[in-house]
Amino acid sequence: MQTAPAREAQDQHPCQLVRSMELNDLEQVMEVEQQSFPSTWPPTAFRREIQHNRLARYLVAVERRDDATGGDRLPRPESGVAGLGRFLGELRQILHGDGGLPPPDERRELVVGFVGIWLLADEAHIVTIAVRDSHRGRGIGELLLIAAIETALRERQSVVTLECRVSNTVALRLYEKYGFQQVGLRPRYYSDNREDAYIVSVDGIEATSYRRLFEQRRNEHRERCGDYELSL
Repeated sequence: MQTAPAREAQDQHPCQLVRSMELNDLEQVMEVEQQSFPSTWPPTAFRREIQHNRLARYLVAVERRDDATGGDRLPRPESGVAGLGRFLGELRQILHGDGGLPPPDERRELVVGFVGIWLLADEAHIVTIAVRDSHRGRGIGELLLIAAIETALRERQSVVTLECRVSNTVALRLYEKYGFQQVGLRPRYYSDNREDAYIVSVDGIEATSYRRLFEQRRNEHRERCGDYELSL
């Protein structure tokens, strides 16, 4: 699984909503992916994942801003050749990651993070989780983990599993807080620096004892980071 490094907290706009990823989110999602995983090539095929992968669930954390001055995106000039226009737009999106979007502080809805989950038999496998650079250290990564576990529960999965860099002690402590344990090692798992990955997993999430722990951790996060809505 891809995970980005932790940053210091900044007290600004709170994340207010976690919902299913939509096609209109993709430019912002790719922006976050490029910030979090700059060496990833080619970029993740999010469009294919959310349209054609029936086993995948992709969620975004969204910050709503009533005081934003811009729209969700800037208008693009009409192209005389539709195919060429689409190609140039996609190329710009890949190279620059903004796709013609207004600055982040002018967007009415700012995607501040995302998480991807694959449903495999009775296991929910978290394949990626990322947070926008400017919003790290505010509990958004934990909120996305909460949403992933909630998704697993709603899909009647009993196990949640993911990979984590062996050097990412901040993330490992977070997963441990939610009951994950190290169950294996993938040598040289990450292509950018050949770093090993721990396989971490939590079993029996449908059990009353785990639901009690999960509810406690979720309430603690809400008290610490503010209220939010899960629309899964």
